[in-house]
Amino acid sequence: MHAESSPTSSELLELVFQVAGRLREGFTRTAAELGLPPTQAQALASLDGSARMRDLAEVLACDASNVTGIVDGLEQRGLVTRQPDPADRRVKHLVLTEEGERRRAALLAQSARSADEVFDLPERDRLALRDLLKSLVPADWHADCGPRQ
Repeated sequence: MHAESSPTSSELLELVFQVAGRLREGFTRTAAELGLPPTQAQALASLDGSARMRDLAEVLACDASNVTGIVDGLEQRGLVTRQPDPADRRVKHLVLTEEGERRRAALLAQSARSADEVFDLPERDRLALRDLLKSLVPADWHADCGPRQ
């Protein structure tokens, strides 16, 4: 039998969801300004160098078959190319094009500015919040897809 959640935990849950919603809203707005649907923007933001499509699926927490459509859209926009893995031609690597790198940099920079608006606190409080949040993340937690396997 589980104990009831404390009122403070319930309030923290609601507040964290509200903050995450504000961050997501800023990211979605930035994506739209750059002409990208949110899922393509999330994929673009997640790509740094070359990545296998399966790895991108893990980062996006979706089935690998769903990544095909997302990557198709990025490829049609000239932001990524698919390249075969030299060791296994069945495996495709996603590589950012020059335009993809430019658009990714713009997406990340504007998202950081949006986050600055959300976390508009005195620097001392921002650092304290950062440290508190860090203390809640287990050392083996992979930021993109949960616990490391």
